Amino acid sequence: MEELNETGTETPPRPASTVIVVRGGAERLEILLVQRNPRSRFMGGAWVFPGGAVDPGESDEAAAARELREEAAIEVDPGALVPFSRWITPALVKVRFDTRFYVTALPPDATPGVDGGECVALDWFAPQQALDAHARGELLLVFPTIKHLEQLTAFPSADAVLDHARASEIRPVLPRVLLTGEHARIVLPGDPEY
Repeated sequence: MEELNETGTETPPRPASTVIVVRGGAERLEILLVQRNPRSRFMGGAWVFPGGAVDPGESDEAAAARELREEAAIEVDPGALVPFSRWITPALVKVRFDTRFYVTALPPDATPGVDGGECVALDWFAPQQALDAHARGELLLVFPTIKHLEQLTAFPSADAVLDHARASEIRPVLPRVLLTGEHARIVLPGDPEY
């Protein structure tokens, strides 16, 4: 878990945008994950959806398209991104983001690649395949990525994910951190402890 804020002053969340790139059409569902540089201070070595902070004056969609281009060499029209979810880092965490997740199909002419700086590897995974690799200790995943992959296991194809996103209303998810002695646990809206 990220470092907790013990000052008592809540850090305002920074706007961020992330893209869940899917492929497989009506036949199957594979998701693109990129591995952050292990030397990064924030989520070093974690496998994540391409994304990052929104620059001043930039729209959420433009930031998502820029991050996708920078981290995975995939060019998309910001207008082609379909809103999927919105997650806000718990107030108890020092580094906070208000992240909008978008979904898009891999463009037919795209050849994903990493820059070797911010991201050092990429791969395609069926959602359950990534979760299983994480459970075996082969893939470092962070909480929001795990929760999105768990949700995505319900879809039989890339097209089904896109159809769902187009028909959905986005409501912000604000997890809470519960502290019990030395241990911290994250709970989500709908959990009994929330």
